[in-house]
Amino acid sequence: MAGGTDGGRVPHDDAAPTPIAVDAMGGDHAPAEIVAGAAAAAKTGIPVLLSGRPGQLRPLLVRHGAGSNVRIVQAEDSIAMGEGALASWRRDRSSIAVACQLVRRGQAAAVVSAGSTGGIVATARLRLRALPGIQRPALAVVLPTRPGPTLLLDAGAIADPKPEMLVQFAQLGVAYAQTAYGITEPRVGLLTIGTEPGKGNKLAVRAHELLDADPPHGGMPISFVGNVEGGDLLTGKVDVIVTDGFTGNVALKTLEGTAGFAARQLREALAGTRTARIGTLFQRRGLRELAERMDSDSYGGAALLGLEATVVIAHGAAKARAVEAACVLAASLVRGQITEKINERLGSPRAGHGHFLRRPLPEGTRPRHPAAGRELPRRR
Repeated sequence: MAGGTDGGRVPHDDAAPTPIAVDAMGGDHAPAEIVAGAAAAAKTGIPVLLSGRPGQLRPLLVRHGAGSNVRIVQAEDSIAMGEGALASWRRDRSSIAVACQLVRRGQAAAVVSAGSTGGIVATARLRLRALPGIQRPALAVVLPTRPGPTLLLDAGAIADPKPEMLVQFAQLGVAYAQTAYGITEPRVGLLTIGTEPGKGNKLAVRAHELLDADPPHGGMPISFVGNVEGGDLLTGKVDVIVTDGFTGNVALKTLEGTAGFAARQLREALAGTRTARIGTLFQRRGLRELAERMDSDSYGGAALLGLEATVVIAHGAAKARAVEAACVLAASLVRGQITEKINERLGSPRAGHGHFLRRPLPEGTRPRHPAAGRELPRRR
C-alpha cells in the first residue's frame, strides 16, 4: 500500500538507504506542495519519511502515486509560519520536532522543512546534538555565481557569534563546498566593509586574525584569501563567504530584493516594444540559461551545518520542485558524508582544555556551580 503509516518506531532495512525525514506541515503551501515534492524525490530513489497528520497526507500520497518509498510518521501538531523560536521549545510533537527525533533515533539521515526558519533552527538545536567542538551551527546558502556557486554562511542562525565561531563557519563552508560541488580547495573570504585586514568592527578584525592563523587543535588548513566586500558577493571571487548571521541575513535579503527588481525591469524592457520582443526571440537560449541559474528552486534551500545530521531549510514559499530539490540536496550531503568531513576538518580539542572557546581554569582552581556561582561540593 502506498504511503504506509507509523505512529511510533519506523522499521529500517540496513541494506536500504537511510530515509530523509520531511516536515510535511511546514511551509506556506503545506502539506500539498510538500507531499508533491517528497513524492517526486521518492520516485528518484530517495526514501522519505513524512511527519504530519495522516488524515491530510494519505489522500495526497494517493493522488501523486507515491509507492513504498514514502511512509508517514504521525505528528498532530505543527509550528505555524508566523511562530518563532520560542514556540518550538514547548512543541515536542510538532511535525518538525518529530522529524528531528527520527534522525536522533537513527531512523532518518537528514531533515527537510519549509517551515519557519527560526522554529526549525531552534528545534534542530534542541533535538539534535552538536558535532564535537561545534558551539553553534551555521546556515549556509548558495549564491548563483559563475563559474561555480558561492556559499554564504551564516545566513541567519546566529546573529551575534564570537570571532572563533566564524573560523568554525569557514570549516563548515569548506566541507560543504567540497561535498556538494567537488571544489578541492575552496577559497574563503570574510565579509566586511573593506579589503584591508584592519577594516570592520571588532568581530571582523579578530575573525580576520584567527582565519589568517593556523587552525586550532589540529584542524585542517583553510585557504583564506582575506576580506571581501558586499560588491564581491556575486563575483565568484571566493567559494565560501563567512560572516555573522545578522549581516549574512541582511545581505541575502538585499540580494533577493535586488534580483526581483532587476527581473521585473528586464521583463518590462523585453516586452516594451515590438523590436524588443523580436530581439528576445533571438536571445531565448541565453535568457533561459540565466533564468535557470537565478532560479532559487533549483538550489534546494539553505543547509544548517554543525549538528549530528544535516537540516535543509527550503524557502517558506517552496512548491513541489523546490521541495524535491531540497530532498535531493539532503540525500547528496548524506552520501557525501558531510558530518564526517566536518569532524575531520575541525580536528580534536586539546585534552584537558575542554571546548576551545573556554579558557582553562588555573591549576588548583575548582569550577563554580553554573547557576548559583558556588563552588561545587567536594566528594567525601
